Amino acid sequence: MDADVLIIGGGLIGSTMALALARHEVTSIVIDTADLKTTLAAGFDGRASAIASASARMLQALGLGDVLTEHGCPIRAIRVTDGTAPQFLHFDAGEGAEPLGIMLENRLLRIALMEAVAATPEIRLIAPAQVRSLVRDDHAARVTLDSGEVLAAPLAIAADGRRSATREAAGIRIAGWSYPNAALVAMVAHSVPHGNVACELFYPSGPLALLPMIDHADGRHRSAIVWTVDADAAAGARKLAPKALAAEIAARIDGTLGEIELIAPQAVWPLGYHHAARYHVPRLVLAGDAAHGIHPIAGQGLNMGFRDVAALAQVLVDAVRTGQDIGHPDVLSRYSAWRRLDNSMVGAVTDGLNRLFAVPGRLPAAVRRFGLSAVERAGPLKARFMAEARGETGELPALLQGNLI
Repeated sequence: MDADVLIIGGGLIGSTMALALARHEVTSIVIDTADLKTTLAAGFDGRASAIASASARMLQALGLGDVLTEHGCPIRAIRVTDGTAPQFLHFDAGEGAEPLGIMLENRLLRIALMEAVAATPEIRLIAPAQVRSLVRDDHAARVTLDSGEVLAAPLAIAADGRRSATREAAGIRIAGWSYPNAALVAMVAHSVPHGNVACELFYPSGPLALLPMIDHADGRHRSAIVWTVDADAAAGARKLAPKALAAEIAARIDGTLGEIELIAPQAVWPLGYHHAARYHVPRLVLAGDAAHGIHPIAGQGLNMGFRDVAALAQVLVDAVRTGQDIGHPDVLSRYSAWRRLDNSMVGAVTDGLNRLFAVPGRLPAAVRRFGLSAVERAGPLKARFMAEARGETGELPALLQGNLI
């Protein structure tokens, strides 16, 4: 065998998976179709992610704490409103408590991951490279690359995203649908400090999220914008000039951030939901977006993938230490049982919230605002939502507790 595990996909989830295994002396070969160095350029991808506190603990345990400390912006509170109505739901981390999450540019996390992967002898990275075929038998998963090189390991992990070619080639079906919306992602500078508060304003066309970022190098306050727009308007939104887009955003947030200036080109992404019918077949297991994808309404997509990483790493490391075949269905079933229900529930909740707030009309709006006020007054229910935001519900793997396995 060439390694303990083959990881197909070297993005945020695949690279984190490789590091999590390497920290426990489990070797891997990571294969990606892209030249990953190009994904580190400042203009490649303007997206930022809300890393839940449990996910942040895992990244710290894996040696990536510096990027969070130096470049991450703690989320101290989350405010949810129906448009700009005065009723709101407010979640507060509390004085002295760890934040609800940390906002971080994806590019900076990719840089930290690539540096860590390059410095880890248990990981071999092959990119760019195309997987010509994946053959699985009773003993191994064998990948043939476009170069002709053949690689073998007891297990292959598909971490190659929503449109996973590995998943499709293995015949794993998905349940899914497209939303009549797209997500417009941008970065803005603004005159009013955000106070480390993330705001989610719900409109019939979809939510508009204002996500706090650390100040710009020139001292200006910054926030990431994730704005769900109608699919019909997506093409026009992509072409809006910076001043026009800033004016559109300002009009919808009622002066919350003061004067606004677009400081990064906007990008528009189609939105959809999918969930794999199963997470594993012989010698192959799915993780991250290859297994599931949800609406970005609560910023949980990447965190679901990180929770997959923590659970799968624990299952595989335990199997290695006890001399089990890590590609055996019994081993992979433990991971599936651990993660499938949680992923299903988060997907259902985010889909339900999106549909609920998309219902137009005064009566639905009044009901939503009453509901927000009711939850605001219900301590145990608020506490449950905060635990979900932090990624701290259910049985937590060791990595999500900040410990190695």
